[in-house]
Amino acid sequence: MKDELSKLIEQIDSRVDRRSFLAGSAAVGALALSSSASPVLAQDATPKKGGHVILGLAGGESSNTLDPALTLSQVPYNVMAHIGDLLVESSPTGEITHRLAEDHSSSPDAKVWQFKIRQGVSFHDGTKLTADDVLKTMQRHSNEKATSGALGIMKGISSMRAEGDLFEVTLAEANADLPYLMSDMHLYIQPGGGMDNPTSGIFSGPYKIVVNDPGVRHTFEKFADYWDDSRGHFDTSEILVINDVTARTAALQSGQVHLANLIEPKIADFLSKAPGMVLERTKGRGQNVFVMLVDTAPFDNNDLRLALKFAIDREEMLKKVLRGYGTLGNDIPINAAYPLFDDSLPQRPFDLDKAAEHYKKSGHDGSPIILRVSDVAFPGAVDAAQLFQQTAQKAGIPLELKREPGDGYWSEVWNKQPFCASYWGGRPTQDQMYSTAYLSTADWNDTHFRNPKFDALLMQARAELDPAKRKQIYSEMSMMVRDEGGLILPMFNDFLDAHSDKIAGWVSDPTGDMMNSQAAVKCWMA
Repeated sequence: MKDELSKLIEQIDSRVDRRSFLAGSAAVGALALSSSASPVLAQDATPKKGGHVILGLAGGESSNTLDPALTLSQVPYNVMAHIGDLLVESSPTGEITHRLAEDHSSSPDAKVWQFKIRQGVSFHDGTKLTADDVLKTMQRHSNEKATSGALGIMKGISSMRAEGDLFEVTLAEANADLPYLMSDMHLYIQPGGGMDNPTSGIFSGPYKIVVNDPGVRHTFEKFADYWDDSRGHFDTSEILVINDVTARTAALQSGQVHLANLIEPKIADFLSKAPGMVLERTKGRGQNVFVMLVDTAPFDNNDLRLALKFAIDREEMLKKVLRGYGTLGNDIPINAAYPLFDDSLPQRPFDLDKAAEHYKKSGHDGSPIILRVSDVAFPGAVDAAQLFQQTAQKAGIPLELKREPGDGYWSEVWNKQPFCASYWGGRPTQDQMYSTAYLSTADWNDTHFRNPKFDALLMQARAELDPAKRKQIYSEMSMMVRDEGGLILPMFNDFLDAHSDKIAGWVSDPTGDMMNSQAAVKCWMA
């Protein structure tokens, strides 16, 4: 198989020769020598139309699909943001923004919700959006056979219906956060709900897909009949899948791509000083994690899980891997970016004595404990895993690393192998985060944490409209995940993206990198 560098060279449409590309690669090594701050052009607040934008992104695989139910990494997220529309979105400041729903309302008890569907919206095949398309989309994602990443958040819905221009949802229990759940990045509306062909690529977004070469390249052209003039400013857009961090950074430095994601913290300071470059640092809900399947040996033993949790030096990892571009984690998927976060929860310490005590108590046979890791798991994941291995071995824990290739990591390793490195971009609310990844029935429950009491508390929190009481419930749930679950969360990462100073309109979003995957949709050429 061609390596990432060769693949990239072949996919730039012959716009540059090999020598100029390799010169860009050499420029990465010279970043440390640069001391001049890069000039940032004054950005016109009025978007400019036209041009061709190229994104160099990590997080793409040959197994990627255009079915929004199955998106689970950065490239598919960005592809879907190009071509699709949601009912509503959560804005960078946390408010609900109406998209295909132009308004919403609820009953006083927050159990019945109605969304008024925008009229005159066209799908890429020319058909018009109806409330029935919305209904069928939601029904498909509620079906376990669709294996949708949104399955967990759909579980609280007891019935749905469409009538005229209204889509109505009735919940089993009240939930004031229901509109935020509808902003889940899997719930892009498809004609007929995608029931017949979920991979058709037909949506209502600002761009139509032209080339779909998973793991390599995706190209798009402006959809002439798009309903919202505030998005989709480029004539054409292109995503090059560049999982190798050196090749990706080189492509950005040499001008062959305009934007790149997953900038490694160890070069971030240098890159921010490179001529023509802009580093975007976004604090938020991003998580660098190691996940254990709690129903699979040896991780079905909670003492072994606790041994590993006490054996990780979070402060060292934050300092050496993230270089300060993040905050300390506590094996809880919630931080201060969430409004109802309980900051009184005790911080789990780095304690080799406790790690050794729990390891001995677990009765583990001393065979290697395999941790699978890849560069695409998160920036610096391999370095983080090596630090973890070193401290675990000091506690007598035989942690062994297995480095996996980037292509296939999200389809063959994550949520399949019993112990691996991973990441989460976070969600707008605690309910959505827990419903997506910790509810027993959630398809994306990547630790296989299944606890009836936790599930009941989640439903109770949804129905509780008193913020103080809701915060208390979430605090109890956090401790259950922390002390019984398979999550090891050493640090919350800042999102580090970079782009050419020719790109204007950037607005950081704490929910995800690349403006929560919408950079190519909302930005324009300066």
